[in-house]
This record gives sequence, structure tokens and C-alpha cells, in this order.
Amino acid sequence: MFKYTFHWRPAFQALPQLLEGALVTLQLALISMLIGVALGVMLALMRNSRSRVLNFISAAWVEIARNTPALFQIYMAYFGLGQLGIHIGSFAALLAGITFNNAGYLAETFRGGLRAVPMTQTRAARSLGFSAPDAFRLIVLPQMFRVVFYPMTNQAVWAILMTSLGVVVGLNSDLTGVTQELNVLTFRTFEYFAIAAVLYYMIAKAVTLGARLIGWRMFRY
Repeated sequence: MFKYTFHWRPAFQALPQLLEGALVTLQLALISMLIGVALGVMLALMRNSRSRVLNFISAAWVEIARNTPALFQIYMAYFGLGQLGIHIGSFAALLAGITFNNAGYLAETFRGGLRAVPMTQTRAARSLGFSAPDAFRLIVLPQMFRVVFYPMTNQAVWAILMTSLGVVVGLNSDLTGVTQELNVLTFRTFEYFAIAAVLYYMIAKAVTLGARLIGWRMFRY
């Protein structure tokens, strides 16, 4: 018969440290999404460009990001660049890997979003005197983001969960890293990782529910 006593006291005593790690996790996910969105828009435009060079660079980025494990991408940022003489810390390597992955997935999402905006919108804006950049920035982009808003939310949740891979490159300040440090010190594996799992779940649900609320307020009409 399976018997196990959950030790609540050490778990709750470690809660402040775990919450600090959760804040680092949120920071990583937020920064990676902000940079990833900017890069994703750029890659989507490059993919639709008539330039073969820009098209190839964008396609290569997307193919690598979407068809290789995120763990490999983080390894390449930490260990691969190190062998080339470019040494970056665990935080920066994890951020680079997640951002690279986010940009690749978001680029395809944005490319689909751009195709969903009728070309007549751009023509109408140009006929009203908008320049091409202004028409794209003020007319096309807002409509594109409306189309891709909920897929972006899924990517944000994925970015939060991907931060757990930082432990493989020595990051010990995020939620998984703090949990692993506590586990090494006390061997209370089940308690700490159970609490960490609950925190990840709560963060992911908060992001999802927050996005639904924002989407309902912004896209009701």
C-alpha cells in the first residue's frame, strides 16, 4: 500500500523563495515575448518580401525554430556561442533561446494574420493619403494583432513553461532553479516540485484568463 506524508511545513517555509523564482520566470517570459513579437513581425515581413535573401533568412529561422527542440536552441546559445568565444550568462542564454523559439513560431502566426487582412484595406488607406509605412502601422498591424491575439496567448504560456529549461544551463534564480536548489538541500522532492507545479499552473491560468479579459474588452465590436 502506497504511504506518503506530505510535509507541509518545509513546503510553506520555502514559499517566499519559490515566489521570487516565479517573478524571475515571469520576467523571462515577458521579455522573450516582447522581443519575440518584434522579431516575429520582422520575420513575417521578410518572408513575404520579394528579396530572395530576406526570404531565405526568414525561412531558415522559422524552420530551425520550429523543427528543433527548444533545449537544443538554449544549449547552442550557452555552450555553442561559448566555443566561439562569446560567453553569456545562464539568464541571457535562456532568454536568447526562448526568444529565438518564440520569434520562429510567431513569425508564421503573424504571416497568417497578415494574409487574413484584405489587401483592400491597404488600398483604401493609400487612397486616403496614408503613406505605405503609415498604412501598415495604423491599418494593417492592428487588424493583424486582432486575428493573432489568442494564438499569441498560447505562445506566451509556452514561453512561461520553457523557462524551466534554464536549469540545464545552470540558472538557479527562476522557479525551477529555486525548486531544484531546495530539493538538493533538503531532498523534499515531492513537496517542492508539487508547489512549483501549482505555481506554474496558476501563472499559466492567470495569463490565459487575463488575455481573455483583454480580448473581450478590446475586440467586442
